[in-house]
Amino acid sequence: MPPGDRASLWNAVSACGNWSGQFLSGAGASVTLRELAGGSSLGGRAGELRGRSVLVSTRDQLTAALALIELDGVARRLILCPPDFPLEHLPVVIESAAVDAIVSDRTTPDPDAPPVGCFITCRPKIAPPSEDRRAGRQTEWILLTSGTTGLPKLVVHTLASLAGAIESGSTPSPAVWSTFYDTRRYGGLQIFLRAVLTGASMVLSDADESAADFLIRAGAHGVTHISGTPSHWRRALMSGAAHRIAPQNTRLSGEIADQAILNHLQSFYPQARVVHAFASTEAGVAFEVNDGLAGFPASLIGGGTGVEMKIEDGSLRIRSTRNAARYLGPKAGPLFGADGFVDTGDVVELRGDRYYFAGRRDGVINVGGLKVHPEEVEAVINRHPLVRMSLVRAKKNPITGALVVADVVLKTGPATGNGHAGQLEQEILDFCRGVLPPHKVPVALHFMSDLPVAPTGKLVRQPCVTSS
Repeated sequence: MPPGDRASLWNAVSACGNWSGQFLSGAGASVTLRELAGGSSLGGRAGELRGRSVLVSTRDQLTAALALIELDGVARRLILCPPDFPLEHLPVVIESAAVDAIVSDRTTPDPDAPPVGCFITCRPKIAPPSEDRRAGRQTEWILLTSGTTGLPKLVVHTLASLAGAIESGSTPSPAVWSTFYDTRRYGGLQIFLRAVLTGASMVLSDADESAADFLIRAGAHGVTHISGTPSHWRRALMSGAAHRIAPQNTRLSGEIADQAILNHLQSFYPQARVVHAFASTEAGVAFEVNDGLAGFPASLIGGGTGVEMKIEDGSLRIRSTRNAARYLGPKAGPLFGADGFVDTGDVVELRGDRYYFAGRRDGVINVGGLKVHPEEVEAVINRHPLVRMSLVRAKKNPITGALVVADVVLKTGPATGNGHAGQLEQEILDFCRGVLPPHKVPVALHFMSDLPVAPTGKLVRQPCVTSS
């Protein structure tokens, strides 16, 4: 039976029968599923949360993961709150989701947070006795995202829609999963569910540790499968600790996986299977690609095994049982189009028998009326042998409205070129001119030691100058 068809997450985990070895490990503690089977991370108070709408708001990923396992099928709703979620938006979340309980790793409520009647502390120290975990309902899982205004969107899933792409036994045992993502966001939650529903263990990242420290810890636990955004992976390969893991499987999602990062990963981990997947919080997991090439085969458009995809107005649209059910809240707009498809907002272009991602529809730079997708230019810059990663952005111009500039991180640091930065800049720009039309070629490069990456694992992008 597929994991998503089981009555609750705990029932699905129990069916794996691998309690003797299956563990969840955070930066400060580890818990085996055998320990959780005989106790509770909620101090034996899980029964108080039966039928409630529960905001899971912890700093630590491990405590959140334990609470999710205990409460699916028990709570009416589980609202997953990332630790960096702006406190000023919490009243909107609490009202929209009718929150009447909070699970936290704090011992007392945050004095700046809106008051909620029931407050329970979750700890990685398992204490008996355990509560009755019989599933009494299908729990709604609420993931928080944000729109262009910064106000939260509450996206409603169930375990069935979240686990729809996960097949029982799909991960060879024993396996140890890990991810750079936070598991309170869709990408990280997918990896968490993929691990626990297939009987694998998992090493959870920590917001307070460096990429190098995380990789060292993941290597010490023998991680076999690891996931992150392309930006996560570019930073990891720069960290000096990338050799501390020897994965069998590396996975990318969340941003466009260009050919350069796919090649870099395959070269650095020649023993690993390199997979990139397309998914979004609203659309769910659409597909994964494991042929080592950027983009995806055109044959995926149309029908499929439970996932329908089409291209309309240049953007990818998806309809499947993995889609979220709806947005939650009195002012929430529609999640689906009239035809039941979710518009991902990701623009794709057909070249030969393959579609390639050009960028986000709302991220276009308007250069004198001509459209430039920053990601398309970045993919070219990243192909230069001295470049590790790049960020393309708009620079205001009184004549054209905007020009294209790029921040570039080199593989050996900003000193590459022995002081001949101007020569190297010209070399990279000439490389771009050989591939891109003139309006897409950056007018200037800025060499950086690093690029800002958001807690989501994606490059921090400034609002673009868009076409009207």
